[in-house]
Amino acid sequence: MLGFLYLVIAIFSGSAICQWIFPDMAEWAQKDFKGEKIKFCPLFLMIPAWIYTGIIPMTWLVYLFSYLLREIDHGMLLANLMVMGVFLLGAVILYLARRARGKLTFLGMEKLSPTKGEIIFLVLIFYLCLRLFFTTFRISGGTLYVGLSVFSDFSPHLGMIRSFSGGTNFPTTYSHFAGEDIKYHFMFQFLVGNLEFLGMRLDLAFNIPSMLGMISTFLLLYAFATKLIHSRTAGYLAGFFFAFRSSFSVFRYLAERPQGQSVWSAFTTHSQFIGYTPNEDWGLWNLNVYCNQRHLAFTLGVLLFILILFTPHLYAMTKRMRLEWECVKEGEGRENQDSPEKEVSLEEEKDNAQIVRDMQIKRTEKSSGVKEIQITWIEKLKKEILPRAEFFFRRNLFAAEGWKFKEPGIAVFAGLMLGALSFWNGATTIAALLVLFIMATVSDHRLDFLVMAVITVGLAVLQSAAFIDGNAVSTSFYYGFIAEHRNVFGVLDYIFRLTGFALFVTVAAFIVADGEKRIITVAFAAPFLFAFHLSLTTDVTVNHKYIMISLMLFGILEAYLILRLWKQKKFLVRFAAVGISVFLSITGIFEYLVVLNRNQKQNNLAFDTEDTVTAWIRDNATAKDIFLTSNYALNNVVLGGAMLYDGWQYFGWSAGYDTAYRDIQVKRMYEAESSQELEELVNENRIRYIIVDFDNRTSEDYEVREDVIASTYEVAYTQGEDEWKFTIYDTQKLVR
Repeated sequence: MLGFLYLVIAIFSGSAICQWIFPDMAEWAQKDFKGEKIKFCPLFLMIPAWIYTGIIPMTWLVYLFSYLLREIDHGMLLANLMVMGVFLLGAVILYLARRARGKLTFLGMEKLSPTKGEIIFLVLIFYLCLRLFFTTFRISGGTLYVGLSVFSDFSPHLGMIRSFSGGTNFPTTYSHFAGEDIKYHFMFQFLVGNLEFLGMRLDLAFNIPSMLGMISTFLLLYAFATKLIHSRTAGYLAGFFFAFRSSFSVFRYLAERPQGQSVWSAFTTHSQFIGYTPNEDWGLWNLNVYCNQRHLAFTLGVLLFILILFTPHLYAMTKRMRLEWECVKEGEGRENQDSPEKEVSLEEEKDNAQIVRDMQIKRTEKSSGVKEIQITWIEKLKKEILPRAEFFFRRNLFAAEGWKFKEPGIAVFAGLMLGALSFWNGATTIAALLVLFIMATVSDHRLDFLVMAVITVGLAVLQSAAFIDGNAVSTSFYYGFIAEHRNVFGVLDYIFRLTGFALFVTVAAFIVADGEKRIITVAFAAPFLFAFHLSLTTDVTVNHKYIMISLMLFGILEAYLILRLWKQKKFLVRFAAVGISVFLSITGIFEYLVVLNRNQKQNNLAFDTEDTVTAWIRDNATAKDIFLTSNYALNNVVLGGAMLYDGWQYFGWSAGYDTAYRDIQVKRMYEAESSQELEELVNENRIRYIIVDFDNRTSEDYEVREDVIASTYEVAYTQGEDEWKFTIYDTQKLVR
């Protein structure tokens, strides 16, 4: 009950904060970025804003107070009650204060009500998210089912969640590399663990925030596309292309299907991720990513909300520049009219240009055409392009108007939100800064961007200093991402195979778009280019998130081009628009079916929620107790919240930990030949519990000396027999 109340208070508080910071949100939600009215349900923008504005700061405060009260019995419960009470009281006061001042305004219900299309869109994305998240993770009949496509990533996630729901992981350490700092973003896991701590069932605690975040992302993408393109249909298409990615993979798969197998059967029964680029068969690029990285799905909506807040500054600049340029041209025109000499010289120039053209025509038709084009472009360059470029740099980058504040309060709010995301999902924060940096260079009110960026970076640095020993990231030039051949042509080939029609359609949209959309397209490409040139971690594969963010944003431009084609009202052109939409989404639709097929109940990993090992660990161990185990991924020990000394190495290695050193230490401890040697190693590595089980006994990395362990420490828990015997030894209890 308290878990559900927590979410209700958070969202209610978010609505009060938004009413205070954005009192006219409902009104500007119904205008595009040019200020023109659009028929759009403001709630599709407002409710996601409430969710993020409430949940993120409230969860951070609960974490901070839980940390401060960690030495007090029931400190985490006390922290929750304090923060929930303060947020509820604060929200009520904000509403009452605005009502007393007559500033508590809402549009009429007819303006808040969604259209039929919006209702259908909401139902579809709700079903999509519900199906994805509860198919991959659910509890039924006392059994926890974890999907086959997500169990690997869920190993550290569930370990972290259970360490928080136990109420003791303060200061926070990584569940698969216990005893050191926390390099991995963990706040979404803390939110889930806190909800379970407050009494919410684990699958609900995991899936409900996941759904809130994913649905919010869809709604904000719809809002952003609608405001940018001035079309609700563009918003629907952008959401469709976000859900179902573009790639050539499905066409190759269908072409190579076994002879005799129908296309329908190949399309609907397949349960393996297809892929013809490195790691694509992991499900690295489709909806499965948002199933196993719930923290990414949750945070993308914040990026979109910040873009909605700052894109008007870009349109303000282009509007100002057009007006100023027109004034300049009008001034030049009046100056020319007042000067007869200039008129004559202009006529002479025209006559001379005509004479030159006539002489060229007399030579040969072919060469004349080329020369005429060259002169036309030279004249255009001299008389239009260069003056415009000079005017742009002078009146945009160096003009005072481009640097004035507009909404410093909103800039501070945006900085706090983006900065707070650093330990929810750092990639989203970095991607947002990359996109906004490009936008800022060609926008007015650049100080708003600067304030936002300074606060964001400041908070990120502060959090990194608090949680991480040493550098948070290690930036290095790494060209080519994970392309097989990391040269220009190899990378282009990789991108072509990976993205299919998406980039071609985006380039076409860029060509036919107006100036603002072209600038925005370049900004959208910033995370994509970043992913192919820099690496911040040991494993460059994690850069795939930046690429996915760019592709999500490119979907808006793809929708724009398709609408441009549809408006031609010609059968063949409209047929082409439909065909392009199919080619852009067919692989994603196929992979959605693969996710469902791969995670059918019979394929899931099943865990008894009443398992005695899990229960013993939750009842007897804390997050400060380090377990020496085999290199576990996901099992009942992890579900108990045990903090592993050296879990599955990929998780620790990719997060930046020295797993090679601990591999050596694990071998030394399990192979210790005397009690004295074992005790010294155990004390050195701060081990509280040692587990000996089937995995240890059959390990090829070491030969476990269970006789030494048993003669040194008392048994705290045991079950099973022979080589399947599972035993936990307590290193604080020596055998006498």
